[in-house]
Amino acid sequence: MSTNNSITFSRRAFLRSSSLAGGGMLIGFNLFQACKPKVIAEPAIDLSTLSFNDFNAFIKIAENGAVTIFSPNPEIGQGVKTSMPMIIAEELDVAWKDVYVEQGILDTKNYTRQVAGGSQSIRHGWDALRETGAKAKQMLVSAAATRWGVDPSECMVSEGVITNAAGETLGYGDVVKDAALLEVPEEVTLKEPKDYKIIGTNIANVDIDKITTGKPLFGLDYKVDGMVYAAVVRPPAFGQKLTSYDDTEARAMPGVLGVINIGEKVRAMLEEDPGFESKISSSDKIVVIAETTWQALNAKKAIKAEWENDLFMESTENHDQMLNGFLKGTQFETKRKDGDVKKAFAEADKVLERTYESPFLPHNCMEPMNFFANVTDEKIHLAGPIQTPAWKAGLVSKMLGRPEEDIHLEMTRMGGGFGRRLYGDFVLEAVEISDAIKKPVKMICTREDDVALGIYRPATKYRIKASIKDGKITGYHLKEAAINSNMYGLIPNFFPAGAIENYQVDVVNYKSNITTGAWRAPYTNFLAYAEQSFFDELAELMEVDKIQMRLDLLDKVNPDEDERIQYSPDRMKEVIKTAVEKSGWGTKPNHVYQGFVNYYCHNTHVAEVADVEIENGEPVVKKITCVVDCGIVVNPLGALNQIEGGVIDGVGHAMYGELQFDAGKPMAHNFDRYRLIRMKEAPIVETHFIKNEFSPTGLGEPTLPPAGGAIANALKAATGNRLYKQPFTKTPELLKVPSKEIIG
Repeated sequence: MSTNNSITFSRRAFLRSSSLAGGGMLIGFNLFQACKPKVIAEPAIDLSTLSFNDFNAFIKIAENGAVTIFSPNPEIGQGVKTSMPMIIAEELDVAWKDVYVEQGILDTKNYTRQVAGGSQSIRHGWDALRETGAKAKQMLVSAAATRWGVDPSECMVSEGVITNAAGETLGYGDVVKDAALLEVPEEVTLKEPKDYKIIGTNIANVDIDKITTGKPLFGLDYKVDGMVYAAVVRPPAFGQKLTSYDDTEARAMPGVLGVINIGEKVRAMLEEDPGFESKISSSDKIVVIAETTWQALNAKKAIKAEWENDLFMESTENHDQMLNGFLKGTQFETKRKDGDVKKAFAEADKVLERTYESPFLPHNCMEPMNFFANVTDEKIHLAGPIQTPAWKAGLVSKMLGRPEEDIHLEMTRMGGGFGRRLYGDFVLEAVEISDAIKKPVKMICTREDDVALGIYRPATKYRIKASIKDGKITGYHLKEAAINSNMYGLIPNFFPAGAIENYQVDVVNYKSNITTGAWRAPYTNFLAYAEQSFFDELAELMEVDKIQMRLDLLDKVNPDEDERIQYSPDRMKEVIKTAVEKSGWGTKPNHVYQGFVNYYCHNTHVAEVADVEIENGEPVVKKITCVVDCGIVVNPLGALNQIEGGVIDGVGHAMYGELQFDAGKPMAHNFDRYRLIRMKEAPIVETHFIKNEFSPTGLGEPTLPPAGGAIANALKAATGNRLYKQPFTKTPELLKVPSKEIIG
């Protein structure tokens, strides 16, 4: 497939200054749309000064030819701090060894999506990032051509060196002063993929040396002079409020500077504008202020607090009963309805109906929640790990009644997020604390705080029903009952939408005091398992080949006639056929049991095949073959990291992950009681990319959802038992291998 390589861009998408130290050129770019009018970059002397200027992201070219690229999006481990600059450097035509990368700050004047979420950073930034590099390159070439008295079309560029037809050369640093005086071009021609030198090559994470040597990068590393530390005592259960507390012992401990209450400002703000943070942020809390982290956490344990029940105290049993009741009820919201499913079921030769269950899940970020705040009359200085900096700046502005222009927000690298850091309750806490004590403060959480104060993946139940008439699937009805599903909901236009004439998707919401929200691969992380496991059982009932049934359904889809369809049937068929080939589907020895899944989410098509073997009488997931169509792969090394991590995360949580509640209180607070996959349990992940020239799509999330379905189908092949409830180890009797397999 060819790509359109001519893009028209507003001149306001670029900002430039010729007054850098040393006469370098500074070119700013808007990542997702043209910059707004009258946004002018201030001159800067060095990189540390640049980070405090009013801009989003810039290319800085020094006279020695070195290029510094400021990356505007939050780095959560998904690799955008490496891959985004790679895209710019490709079109700029510089050697990667000459590129330096710095993290940008929040700047809502220039950007509309400084977000780490939805696996969308590269997809949304692809064209603008290339445009940025190409326009800078053209200005540099024009400057060189003018000096030589030749037409720019006669010049060639390679790794930051411009050459004319006579063989004369100039480096970017040689002409950077002249280039800074030129008009920004309105239109440029972008490279063809066949000419890429950086995109498509393995590039190490730009922070890898700092990560491996323990240099400060993360929120917990952030420090300023005069900073104090805060540890927060929160309600032990959802639905409770503070009645009294005794802080006498805590105040007497070494290093403790004080004990205060917070909650009033957040509560007042959220009463006017309730949001995701409302239930978790609006209760009164006790805060210990100390000179060090250790002192704050120790003193926190000495607080004697009394709490009373304010709302209904929910348990896992309550949720289970309510979800079952909702599935039987009629209060559904229909997300999509094609044809008449009731008629299809009434006329069917056979009907298959199954219910699938999933539990709450915490996020388990390696780096617990933390944030820095320093609220003064002049400005509000914020720093830390957050996936949605602009959203949080807006909430802080409302809470304090201050203009957003007063807020300076620095983004640190994040030690995991998985959706938890989309929500900024911890940011609001840090701000309210600093505003109260009038000092710079770092709010810190423990692992126990993280698990207990979470915004969890909601417990969900799916009921799927399909009808068969004359050997064909004639109806398909999918129902979802979920905790707070008004925040969640189904994806009604993914496969098999468009493939079945009578098709309906319904959702119903059970409102809970327990806070729920996005968890890695929202909507699909459990739905993929439920649907794909159901397809396998449906094929068995129809006595047809499981792979061919999926391909036949895809043959019926015509996205040109139904613009609601979001996936490509042709791209989906290609990943299916490639997975069959690469996994050795149907050709493995008898002791290897395989399970197949295909899925689309986050704009990416994936197929996975799980290999399960029997060891000591138990089924063990040995290997996952993963085929991915994510368009052009910017950084294969980084892409493999995302794919493998997603698969293993999906396997681990499908097998082991579960968080239960008793009277509103989480029953696990650390990894001694919350089960994660262990290193010895992680399967080999073999990855294959579909090569094409489509623009890049998501990678951080799409390989997680299919993993649960692939191993469920493989476990069925190994044990003869279907699994309808996650985690799979919750029903160990269904994982027992028939005695003949144990003997064999």
